[in-house]
Amino acid sequence: MKRKIITIDEEKCNGCGACITACAEGALALVDGKARLVKDQYCDGFGDCLGECPTGALKIVEKDASEFDVEATKQHVLKTGGAEAVRRMEQAGAQHATAEKPKFAGCPGLAMRFNPDRKSERAAPPADSPAQVIPSELNQWPIQIHLVPSDAPFFRERELVVMSTCAPLASADVHWRFLRGRSVVVGCSKLDHTDGYAEKLAAILSEPSIPKVIVVRMEVPCCGGLTAIVRAAAASSGRNDLIVEETTVGIGGGILRTTILNERSAS
Repeated sequence: MKRKIITIDEEKCNGCGACITACAEGALALVDGKARLVKDQYCDGFGDCLGECPTGALKIVEKDASEFDVEATKQHVLKTGGAEAVRRMEQAGAQHATAEKPKFAGCPGLAMRFNPDRKSERAAPPADSPAQVIPSELNQWPIQIHLVPSDAPFFRERELVVMSTCAPLASADVHWRFLRGRSVVVGCSKLDHTDGYAEKLAAILSEPSIPKVIVVRMEVPCCGGLTAIVRAAAASSGRNDLIVEETTVGIGGGILRTTILNERSAS
């Protein structure tokens, strides 16, 4: 059957393995230093792996391929990753079932979307209105991951929000929903030079008074890289009492889901 499926340009692949980690279905493996598709039937064609590739070696194409086999994939995932991997696959499947598959051979995050039915009136503010109509909840500077000092005092005794650069424009309520009473850093896992991000965040999160880190990301697959960086940082922070949470913002600005990625240790 002709369907959408992943394809890999081996000349571009640098063998980093990021796409393998991103694929909940276990469809990819590292063979002779290159990412390879294990079996057509293990790839659902959704493209969660696309945004994790730093070289652009992956893309979704439409071609003749075996149909995606959920049960065979589940057995493969169970054998290679155990029950936890199956749970992750089921969670990914539930997310895919409610989302639109990519309709082009490229990163889903680059697909153009336009909502001409969304109407808004641009009204001039009253003559006696303050310069800042909506108060800001931001109480620190700087905020970009590269620029913040890891030992800055504004990180202490506060939850930390790690926010994608697109989320504040997609959602109009990020200040009261996410920033109030919290510290924040921003970054983009796709376009930033992310070397050192995990190490910087690990140093920040080693501060024992930070109870939780919240990743605020967009629904596009490429934004999953930000979550991966934060999870790696949390693992390297030397703490077992840190809660890691992920909130996904939709293209339309709504909150799609909030997930606890690890529970605070009881010890």
